[in-house]
Amino acid sequence: MDVVVTRGLTKTFGETRAVEGLDLAIAEGEIFGLVGPDGAGKTTTLRMLASIMDPSSGDAFILGRHTVREAAAVKDQIAYMSQRFGLYPDLTVLENLVFYADLYGVSRRERDAQIDRLLAFSNMAPFRKRRAGNLSGGMKQKLGLACALIHAPKVLLLDEPTNGVDPVSRREFWRILYHLLKEGVTIVVSTAYLEEAERCSRVAFLHEGKLAAVDTPAALHRLLPGRVLEVRTNETRGTAERLRDSLGAANVMVFGDRVDVSPAAKSSADSIRELLGHENIEVESIDSVEPKLENVFVALLSGGTP
Repeated sequence: MDVVVTRGLTKTFGETRAVEGLDLAIAEGEIFGLVGPDGAGKTTTLRMLASIMDPSSGDAFILGRHTVREAAAVKDQIAYMSQRFGLYPDLTVLENLVFYADLYGVSRRERDAQIDRLLAFSNMAPFRKRRAGNLSGGMKQKLGLACALIHAPKVLLLDEPTNGVDPVSRREFWRILYHLLKEGVTIVVSTAYLEEAERCSRVAFLHEGKLAAVDTPAALHRLLPGRVLEVRTNETRGTAERLRDSLGAANVMVFGDRVDVSPAAKSSADSIRELLGHENIEVESIDSVEPKLENVFVALLSGGTP
């Protein structure tokens, strides 16, 4: 059963097309990732799905309900956690949960049981009396998620929920998401972290409001056959410039302190060492690895054919 469906979903702001002709079908029990750079249309898509923003054209359905014509019914079945979820820093963890329970009209009998359950599975029970403003970034995100789940939604929409959160807290947050999947919640999450997209059932790559590719992480990996060469040197920027001059800009990608050479370049570690040696660039290591989603994504954005 498809829980989330979009057909030609489009949103324009003046001359800008934030989302253009988006067709998606997300099945019950999936954790579906929306991936793309800033301005790709991820947040706009989630807002339209949450019935917060009307599309300029096209349609979206949540559990068979139209997000515009049946917005009230949609909002009863979903939870939307924005990048700046509205926690109240002067209220305690428990008081924030009670506030959102009242906001969603959860009965007192149901509320108490639900709060105890959410505090337990998010490991927030020991902090129920701590003010939200005194929580760490990761704990604030977990509290925000607990508040969003207080009315037991069937669909969860998350807009970059782990952005700026430390790696340990990110892993804990994803542990909670997997727990929700076992309970039958369908999750749509946008993320700026490609390694997080690897955790999703399926991933949609968005670029300039358009769908560039959608499939399972394993299938997306196969779009870039062969092995990537990860090059680390004492001069990352200079390394990238020299390799781009020699191998073509579309075949060379920079990620932090490493430079990745695409399989399409048909280059070898020895030839790269020789090339960089002529430029007096010291090579620290060259590793041959399976392509990551970030390699596939950059190849798609560069206009290459993975």
